[in-house]
Amino acid sequence: MKWNVIRSLFAFLLFGIFNALTVSEAKAQPILQEILKRMEAHRSNLTSLQASVTMSKFDKVVDETDNYEGSVAYLPLKGKDPLIRIDWTKPAAETFAVAGGKYVIFRPRLKQAIVGKTKEAKGSGKAGGALSFMNMSKDELKTNYTIKYLGQENISGSIPTWHLQLTPKTAASYNSAELWVDGNGMPLQAKVFEKNGDATTVLLSGLQKNVTFNASRFKVDLPKGTKIING
Repeated sequence: MKWNVIRSLFAFLLFGIFNALTVSEAKAQPILQEILKRMEAHRSNLTSLQASVTMSKFDKVVDETDNYEGSVAYLPLKGKDPLIRIDWTKPAAETFAVAGGKYVIFRPRLKQAIVGKTKEAKGSGKAGGALSFMNMSKDELKTNYTIKYLGQENISGSIPTWHLQLTPKTAASYNSAELWVDGNGMPLQAKVFEKNGDATTVLLSGLQKNVTFNASRFKVDLPKGTKIING
């Protein structure tokens, strides 16, 4: 079953058009190595994150883009997948949480919750998937992806970033992904291109790093009478 929105977890991405700088392969390699070095240092020092999040979900079949706004909490765990929770506020209240290899999407207005395994998530898992790039080490990125430096770009009007393209080296559920990384090595924006032509863009803003919050924050308490649906 495919759910068209992931508004209920990243891979953190404002949908738009960008003008990438053309960079020769020889010149790009030293820059790329520096970017990966900073991403690794940032990942190692990040103990938690909370931020505002926006998501744009483009559906190629109907040629429409749905937009969502909310907040995200992210807690990396040593040797494990990170805990992620997104509370969407627009266009409707909805919660998406990832913990222990499972996800929950709670839709209070419908009094229903969709549950399933993270690796099997489709449309509803793309936001979490975008954020998962923050949890990958430099070696994991280099092992799993062919990485290309596309140039420098400003996002959200004035924030300077490095623009990277990641193409999976083995079969994956998507064709490619792109990351926009700031000077600290923090991926601020991610865009995932699906095999069917759909695209999901996640953008993080108003970052608060290394704040203290408990793992219980990622538990979704479902009200009595909530209908459980297996995703």
